[in-house]
Amino acid sequence: MSIANVPTSESPESLPKVHYWNATKGWKSWAFTVDHKRIGMMYLMAILTTFFIGGIFAILVRLQLLNPGGMLVGNKVYNQIFTLHGVVMVFLFLVPSIPASLGNFFLPMQLGAKDVAFPKLNLASLYIYVIGAAFALYSMVAGAVDTGWTFYTPYSITTNTAVVSMTFAAFILGFSSILTGLNFIVTTHKLRAPGMTWMRMPLLIWALYATSVIQLLATPVLAITLLLTAMERVLGVGIFDPALGGDPILYQHFFWFYSHPAVYIMAVPGFGVVSEIIATFTRRPVFGYRFVALSSLAIAFIGFFVWGHHMFVSGQSEFAGMVFSFLSFFVAIPTAVKIFNWTATLYKGSIKLESPLLFILAFLIQFTIGGLTGLPLATLATDVHLHDTYYVVAHFHYVMMGGTVFAFIGGLHYWWPKMTGRMYNEPLAKLAACILFVGFNITFFTQFVLGLRGMPRRYATYLEQFQNLHAFSSVGSWILAVGFLLIAAYLLQSLRSGRIAPANPWGASTLEWQTQSPPITENFVDTPHVTTGPYVYPDQEPVPSRRVA
Repeated sequence: MSIANVPTSESPESLPKVHYWNATKGWKSWAFTVDHKRIGMMYLMAILTTFFIGGIFAILVRLQLLNPGGMLVGNKVYNQIFTLHGVVMVFLFLVPSIPASLGNFFLPMQLGAKDVAFPKLNLASLYIYVIGAAFALYSMVAGAVDTGWTFYTPYSITTNTAVVSMTFAAFILGFSSILTGLNFIVTTHKLRAPGMTWMRMPLLIWALYATSVIQLLATPVLAITLLLTAMERVLGVGIFDPALGGDPILYQHFFWFYSHPAVYIMAVPGFGVVSEIIATFTRRPVFGYRFVALSSLAIAFIGFFVWGHHMFVSGQSEFAGMVFSFLSFFVAIPTAVKIFNWTATLYKGSIKLESPLLFILAFLIQFTIGGLTGLPLATLATDVHLHDTYYVVAHFHYVMMGGTVFAFIGGLHYWWPKMTGRMYNEPLAKLAACILFVGFNITFFTQFVLGLRGMPRRYATYLEQFQNLHAFSSVGSWILAVGFLLIAAYLLQSLRSGRIAPANPWGASTLEWQTQSPPITENFVDTPHVTTGPYVYPDQEPVPSRRVA
């Protein structure tokens, strides 16, 4: 890619005098900003706060399960703790994590644009997120929900906890998700730099684009479902509750029609981050670029047709079960394409083992385990045994935490110098990656064994025969906590005394690295003019498949 304002120094002695942090000053300049970078940073701070809250609930869950009779609380309070962990992590952290923070910051820059298509709508999405988060926090102290993060009826209609306010919080958060997705789609279509064709876009853009399509199409279904649940609870309208003439299975169909595509809302942006980091630290174009790009759209499309595999034990017809089972296997194909192509990119690459790549290597191992362990859950016969056991908990966490969270943390390290203008402590970052990898696998691989042995999920107490495995899993959660605290410590320390970052510390090739660190408000001094694909390095010849007119 060619661009007019390539930085002249890779080893600056001080931060640039003017950048998006200090171009305007005062709290009002942040509260009313339309700069996508500032909005992305505010999203990042909010999302990391919710991750901390959700992590506290996770530690409480593992402390409770140290003892077969329960260490801390009774059954009802335990139900509230694991529900709040799920709600906070899914709706407040995982869904917006990469798109709202890293996506907001870097999608316009990677496209060569000065901002998103609708800057004021972008700011509105942030405030809607904050309002939704405030409702969720209110619900935690006004009678914390104990239904599980799925809000299953008819229990969610009859429980005396704050179901209405918590479902309303998720309802509000959905609007933030929709507005972000709309903005990304229009920006991708209309604001690409001259010369940037669809097949010259970075793979992060393809991932965010596919995610945005899912957000626009699936989120309204969840919003309507939660609204109907609140109406049934408040007005007594019979929709899902059998006592009122409703059908609880209908709720499951509505909920999972959104929530399985929501898995890809959470995971697909992480795929984009993985592609960017692997290309940079192998100094190679991503193998099979077109297949990786289009597989994101394939996942988005097929993901809408597999929701029924969550309902194999709900009484649905055997024919429907077979169809959903086949489609669940089928959706694994475009995901497997990505895993294969990333591995092929690493093969014989000029690998530079920096900390962002370490997090991504952990992602590749853990996400592959998560994907392969999902196949027994897509098989009717084995799902009957594994349904609602700790096997499902382990599988879900290998996909979401071992996948999305590790990709998010890897992306945060990768783009931290660009966002802040500061380098972090690289040896500590490598240590943290190792600690997280060890802690994660101790915590959750153990739960596969628990599930295979028949340990049900969501139980506050259990038989003594499971105690050693539960205790081992809990120790792993403490190791995880140490790793995350270490990351927080050295990233915060870098803001105060970290080494000044050059414009392109990793030698990356996409457009965001072709401007100063931190960037100016307008991103680029001159409009970039793109002449090659996104992954062309000075010491590498462009491969023919990337020379797209």
